Amino acid sequence: MVNWEGIVEFVAVAETHSFTSAAKKLSTSVAQVSRRVSALEERLAVKLLNRTTRKVSLTEAGQIYFHQCKPLIEGLELAELAVTQMQSAPKGVLRVTAPVTYGENQLAPLIHQFLKRYPKLDLDLILTNQKLDLVESGIDLAIRLGNLGDSLLVAKKLSSRQLYVCASPEYLQKYGEPHSLSELVNHHCLVGSVDYWRFNQQGKEKSIKVSGRIQCNSGIALLDAAKQGLGLAQLPDYYVSEALSSGQLVEVLQGNRSDRDGIWALYPQNRHLSPKVRLLIDYLSEQLT
Repeated sequence: MVNWEGIVEFVAVAETHSFTSAAKKLSTSVAQVSRRVSALEERLAVKLLNRTTRKVSLTEAGQIYFHQCKPLIEGLELAELAVTQMQSAPKGVLRVTAPVTYGENQLAPLIHQFLKRYPKLDLDLILTNQKLDLVESGIDLAIRLGNLGDSLLVAKKLSSRQLYVCASPEYLQKYGEPHSLSELVNHHCLVGSVDYWRFNQQGKEKSIKVSGRIQCNSGIALLDAAKQGLGLAQLPDYYVSEALSSGQLVEVLQGNRSDRDGIWALYPQNRHLSPKVRLLIDYLSEQLT
Protein backbone atom coordinates (compact mmCIF):
# COMPACT_ATOMS: atom_id res chain seq x y z
CA MET A 1 0.00 0.00 0.00
CA VAL A 2 1.42 3.37 -1.03
CA ASN A 3 1.70 5.95 1.74
CA TRP A 4 0.71 9.29 0.20
CA GLU A 5 1.53 11.37 3.28
CA GLY A 6 3.94 14.18 2.42
CA ILE A 7 3.92 13.61 -1.33
CA VAL A 8 1.45 16.39 -2.12
CA GLU A 9 3.45 18.79 0.06
CA PHE A 10 6.75 17.75 -1.53
CA VAL A 11 5.42 18.26 -5.07
CA ALA A 12 4.08 21.69 -4.13
CA VAL A 13 7.46 22.74 -2.69
CA ALA A 14 9.29 21.36 -5.74
CA GLU A 15 7.01 23.33 -8.07
CA THR A 16 7.20 26.62 -6.18
CA HIS A 17 10.78 26.32 -4.78
CA SER A 18 9.42 27.66 -1.51
CA PHE A 19 7.83 26.23 1.63
CA THR A 20 5.90 29.46 2.10
CA SER A 21 4.49 29.42 -1.43
CA ALA A 22 3.66 25.74 -1.14
CA ALA A 23 1.77 26.38 2.09
CA LYS A 24 -0.25 29.15 0.42
CA LYS A 25 -1.00 26.89 -2.54
CA LEU A 26 -2.24 24.12 -0.24
CA SER A 27 -4.01 26.48 2.19
CA THR A 28 -2.05 25.16 5.17
CA SER A 29 0.80 26.30 7.40
CA VAL A 30 4.50 26.40 6.58
CA ALA A 31 5.16 24.27 9.65
CA GLN A 32 2.73 21.58 8.43
CA VAL A 33 4.36 21.46 4.97
CA SER A 34 7.86 21.29 6.48
CA ARG A 35 6.86 18.59 8.95
CA ARG A 36 5.28 16.37 6.29
CA VAL A 37 8.16 16.75 3.81
CA SER A 38 10.65 15.93 6.57
CA ALA A 39 8.61 12.85 7.50
CA LEU A 40 8.58 11.80 3.84
CA GLU A 41 12.39 12.11 3.62
CA GLU A 42 12.76 10.12 6.81
CA ARG A 43 10.44 7.39 5.53
CA LEU A 44 12.34 7.17 2.21
CA ALA A 45 15.72 7.49 3.96
CA VAL A 46 16.85 10.00 1.35
CA LYS A 47 17.26 13.78 1.16
CA LEU A 48 14.88 15.24 -1.42
CA LEU A 49 15.43 18.97 -0.92
CA ASN A 50 18.36 21.28 -0.32
CA ARG A 51 17.21 23.98 2.09
CA THR A 52 18.95 27.33 2.57
CA THR A 53 17.74 30.61 4.01
CA ARG A 54 17.34 31.99 0.47
CA LYS A 55 15.94 29.15 -1.62
CA VAL A 56 14.88 25.53 -1.86
CA SER A 57 16.21 23.24 -4.58
CA LEU A 58 15.86 19.58 -5.49
CA THR A 59 18.57 17.05 -4.87
CA GLU A 60 19.29 14.50 -7.57
CA ALA A 61 17.05 12.02 -5.78
CA GLY A 62 14.45 14.77 -5.36
CA GLN A 63 14.38 15.46 -9.08
CA ILE A 64 13.79 11.79 -9.86
CA TYR A 65 11.09 11.49 -7.21
CA PHE A 66 9.39 14.73 -8.32
CA HIS A 67 9.16 13.66 -11.97
CA GLN A 68 7.64 10.34 -10.92
CA CYS A 69 5.18 11.83 -8.40
CA LYS A 70 3.92 14.87 -10.31
CA PRO A 71 1.90 12.90 -12.94
CA LEU A 72 0.35 10.83 -10.14
CA ILE A 73 -0.81 13.94 -8.27
CA GLU A 74 -2.18 15.43 -11.49
CA GLY A 75 -4.02 12.19 -12.21
CA LEU A 76 -5.65 12.24 -8.78
CA GLU A 77 -6.67 15.88 -9.21
CA LEU A 78 -8.20 15.16 -12.61
CA ALA A 79 -10.05 12.13 -11.24
CA GLU A 80 -11.49 14.20 -8.39
CA LEU A 81 -12.41 17.02 -10.79
CA ALA A 82 -14.18 14.59 -13.14
CA VAL A 83 -16.24 13.05 -10.35
CA THR A 84 -17.21 16.29 -8.56
CA GLN A 85 -18.28 17.97 -11.79
CA MET A 86 -20.15 15.05 -13.34
CA GLN A 87 -23.52 16.33 -12.21
CA SER A 88 -22.88 20.06 -12.48
CA ALA A 89 -23.91 22.01 -15.56
CA PRO A 90 -21.13 24.10 -17.14
CA LYS A 91 -21.31 27.79 -16.28
CA GLY A 92 -19.28 30.96 -16.59
CA VAL A 93 -17.81 32.76 -19.58
CA LEU A 94 -16.36 30.98 -22.61
CA ARG A 95 -13.72 33.11 -24.36
CA VAL A 96 -13.15 31.81 -27.89
CA THR A 97 -11.18 33.24 -30.80
CA ALA A 98 -11.39 32.28 -34.48
CA PRO A 99 -10.62 33.69 -37.96
CA VAL A 100 -13.17 36.29 -39.03
CA THR A 101 -14.98 34.73 -42.01
CA TYR A 102 -14.82 31.15 -40.74
CA GLY A 103 -16.02 32.35 -37.36
CA GLU A 104 -18.94 34.31 -38.83
CA ASN A 105 -20.15 31.69 -41.27
CA GLN A 106 -19.24 28.34 -39.76
CA LEU A 107 -18.40 28.64 -36.10
CA ALA A 108 -20.76 31.20 -34.57
CA PRO A 109 -24.00 29.40 -35.56
CA LEU A 110 -22.71 26.18 -33.98
CA ILE A 111 -21.65 27.87 -30.74
CA HIS A 112 -25.02 29.62 -30.56
CA GLN A 113 -26.69 26.21 -30.68
CA PHE A 114 -24.28 25.03 -27.98
CA LEU A 115 -25.28 27.96 -25.74
CA LYS A 116 -28.94 26.96 -26.07
CA ARG A 117 -28.03 23.61 -24.50
CA TYR A 118 -26.26 25.26 -21.57
CA PRO A 119 -28.11 28.40 -20.46
CA LYS A 120 -25.64 29.13 -17.63
CA LEU A 121 -22.82 29.74 -20.14
CA ASP A 122 -21.93 33.17 -21.53
CA LEU A 123 -19.85 33.73 -24.67
CA ASP A 124 -17.08 36.16 -25.54
CA LEU A 125 -16.31 35.40 -29.21
CA ILE A 126 -13.29 37.24 -30.60
CA LEU A 127 -13.10 37.08 -34.41
CA THR A 128 -9.72 38.14 -35.73
CA ASN A 129 -7.20 36.87 -38.25
CA GLN A 130 -4.40 37.65 -35.81
CA LYS A 131 -3.05 34.81 -33.70
CA LEU A 132 -3.69 36.02 -30.18
CA ASP A 133 -1.70 34.84 -27.17
CA LEU A 134 -4.25 32.67 -25.38
CA VAL A 135 -2.65 32.86 -21.95
CA GLU A 136 -1.99 36.59 -22.05
CA SER A 137 -5.48 37.33 -23.42
CA GLY A 138 -7.26 34.95 -21.05
CA ILE A 139 -8.76 32.97 -23.93
CA ASP A 140 -10.08 29.47 -23.31
CA LEU A 141 -10.05 28.16 -26.87
CA ALA A 142 -8.76 29.13 -30.32
CA ILE A 143 -10.02 27.73 -33.62
CA ARG A 144 -7.26 27.82 -36.23
CA LEU A 145 -7.03 26.63 -39.81
CA GLY A 146 -4.33 24.98 -41.88
CA ASN A 147 -0.79 24.17 -40.84
CA LEU A 148 -0.13 25.02 -37.20
CA GLY A 149 3.65 25.05 -37.21
CA ASP A 150 5.43 24.85 -33.88
CA SER A 151 3.20 25.62 -30.92
CA LEU A 152 3.21 25.13 -27.17
CA LEU A 153 -0.57 24.82 -27.26
CA VAL A 154 -2.51 21.58 -27.12
CA ALA A 155 -4.21 20.91 -30.47
CA LYS A 156 -7.22 18.72 -31.28
CA LYS A 157 -8.26 18.22 -34.89
CA LEU A 158 -11.94 19.02 -35.36
CA SER A 159 -12.30 18.62 -39.11
CA SER A 160 -10.53 19.46 -42.38
CA ARG A 161 -10.92 21.76 -45.38
CA GLN A 162 -10.06 21.53 -49.07
CA LEU A 163 -8.47 24.31 -51.10
CA TYR A 164 -9.74 24.87 -54.64
CA VAL A 165 -8.26 26.90 -57.49
CA CYS A 166 -11.11 28.32 -59.50
CA ALA A 167 -12.16 31.06 -61.90
CA SER A 168 -15.30 32.33 -63.57
CA PRO A 169 -16.35 31.00 -67.00
CA GLU A 170 -15.86 34.57 -68.29
CA TYR A 171 -12.22 34.59 -67.19
CA LEU A 172 -11.49 31.15 -68.63
CA GLN A 173 -13.10 32.08 -71.94
CA LYS A 174 -10.90 35.17 -72.16
CA TYR A 175 -7.57 33.80 -70.88
CA GLY A 176 -7.89 30.04 -71.25
CA GLU A 177 -7.68 27.33 -68.62
CA PRO A 178 -4.30 26.42 -67.06
CA HIS A 179 -3.51 22.72 -67.37
CA SER A 180 -0.21 22.67 -65.49
CA LEU A 181 1.30 24.53 -62.56
CA SER A 182 3.91 26.11 -64.82
CA GLU A 183 1.13 27.94 -66.67
CA LEU A 184 0.12 29.95 -63.59
CA VAL A 185 2.81 32.52 -64.39
CA ASN A 186 0.74 33.52 -67.43
CA HIS A 187 -2.44 34.12 -65.42
CA HIS A 188 -3.90 36.83 -63.20
CA CYS A 189 -3.85 35.30 -59.74
CA LEU A 190 -5.86 36.82 -56.90
CA VAL A 191 -3.39 36.91 -54.03
CA GLY A 192 -4.39 36.50 -50.40
CA SER A 193 -2.41 37.22 -47.25
CA VAL A 194 0.49 35.13 -48.59
CA ASP A 195 1.85 35.24 -52.13
CA TYR A 196 2.06 31.50 -52.74
CA TRP A 197 -0.42 28.73 -53.39
CA ARG A 198 -0.17 25.14 -52.23
CA PHE A 199 -0.50 22.14 -54.54
CA ASN A 200 0.15 18.43 -54.70
CA GLN A 201 2.48 17.40 -57.51
CA GLN A 202 3.23 13.70 -57.97
CA GLY A 203 2.37 13.01 -54.34
CA LYS A 204 4.48 15.81 -52.89
CA GLU A 205 3.41 19.19 -51.54
CA LYS A 206 4.56 22.05 -53.72
CA SER A 207 4.29 25.81 -53.15
CA ILE A 208 4.00 28.13 -56.15
CA LYS A 209 4.61 31.88 -55.91
CA VAL A 210 1.75 33.76 -57.58
CA SER A 211 1.06 37.34 -58.57
CA GLY A 212 -1.68 39.45 -60.08
CA ARG A 213 -3.47 42.78 -60.06
CA ILE A 214 -5.27 42.20 -56.76
CA GLN A 215 -3.94 41.30 -53.33
CA CYS A 216 -6.30 41.24 -50.35
CA ASN A 217 -6.43 39.55 -46.94
CA SER A 218 -10.20 38.96 -47.25
CA GLY A 219 -11.41 35.67 -48.69
CA ILE A 220 -14.82 37.18 -49.38
CA ALA A 221 -13.27 39.99 -51.43
CA LEU A 222 -11.16 37.51 -53.42
CA LEU A 223 -14.25 35.37 -54.01
CA ASP A 224 -16.09 38.36 -55.43
CA ALA A 225 -13.14 39.26 -57.65
CA ALA A 226 -13.04 35.70 -59.00
CA LYS A 227 -16.78 35.74 -59.71
CA GLN A 228 -16.35 38.99 -61.62
CA GLY A 229 -13.72 37.46 -63.88
CA LEU A 230 -10.68 39.27 -62.50
CA GLY A 231 -8.52 36.20 -62.03
CA LEU A 232 -7.88 32.79 -60.55
CA ALA A 233 -8.34 32.33 -56.80
CA GLN A 234 -7.28 29.60 -54.40
CA LEU A 235 -9.82 29.46 -51.58
CA PRO A 236 -11.15 26.92 -49.04
CA ASP A 237 -14.30 24.93 -49.73
CA TYR A 238 -16.53 26.94 -47.39
CA TYR A 239 -15.92 30.03 -49.54
CA VAL A 240 -16.45 28.54 -52.99
CA SER A 241 -18.72 25.49 -52.65
CA GLU A 242 -21.92 27.36 -53.56
CA ALA A 243 -20.30 29.18 -56.50
CA LEU A 244 -18.88 25.91 -57.82
CA SER A 245 -22.28 24.21 -57.52
CA SER A 246 -24.08 27.05 -59.31
CA GLY A 247 -21.50 27.33 -62.10
CA GLN A 248 -20.43 30.87 -61.17
CA LEU A 249 -16.95 29.41 -60.68
CA VAL A 250 -15.16 26.49 -62.31
CA GLU A 251 -12.41 24.47 -60.64
CA VAL A 252 -9.07 24.26 -62.50
CA LEU A 253 -5.92 22.24 -61.84
CA GLN A 254 -8.07 19.61 -60.15
CA GLY A 255 -5.33 17.00 -60.47
CA ASN A 256 -3.02 19.16 -58.38
CA ARG A 257 -5.32 19.80 -55.42
CA SER A 258 -3.33 20.16 -52.21
CA ASP A 259 -3.91 17.73 -49.35
CA ARG A 260 -6.73 18.65 -47.01
CA ASP A 261 -5.89 21.13 -44.24
CA GLY A 262 -6.79 20.66 -40.62
CA ILE A 263 -9.31 22.69 -38.66
CA TRP A 264 -8.02 22.76 -35.10
CA ALA A 265 -9.11 23.55 -31.58
CA LEU A 266 -6.18 24.87 -29.55
CA TYR A 267 -5.97 25.54 -25.83
CA PRO A 268 -3.17 26.27 -23.35
CA GLN A 269 -1.35 23.37 -21.78
CA ASN A 270 -3.31 22.93 -18.61
CA ARG A 271 -3.76 19.95 -16.39
CA HIS A 272 -7.32 21.12 -15.59
CA LEU A 273 -9.18 21.53 -18.88
CA SER A 274 -12.47 22.97 -17.67
CA PRO A 275 -15.69 21.07 -18.37
CA LYS A 276 -17.15 23.96 -20.40
CA VAL A 277 -14.16 23.93 -22.78
CA ARG A 278 -14.09 20.15 -23.02
CA LEU A 279 -17.81 20.08 -23.81
CA LEU A 280 -17.43 22.71 -26.51
CA ILE A 281 -14.51 20.89 -28.14
CA ASP A 282 -16.45 17.63 -28.18
CA TYR A 283 -19.53 19.39 -29.58
CA LEU A 284 -17.59 21.12 -32.39
CA SER A 285 -15.79 17.89 -33.24
CA GLU A 286 -19.13 16.12 -33.59
CA GLN A 287 -20.77 18.89 -35.63
CA LEU A 288 -17.86 19.63 -37.97
CA THR A 289 -17.01 16.02 -38.83
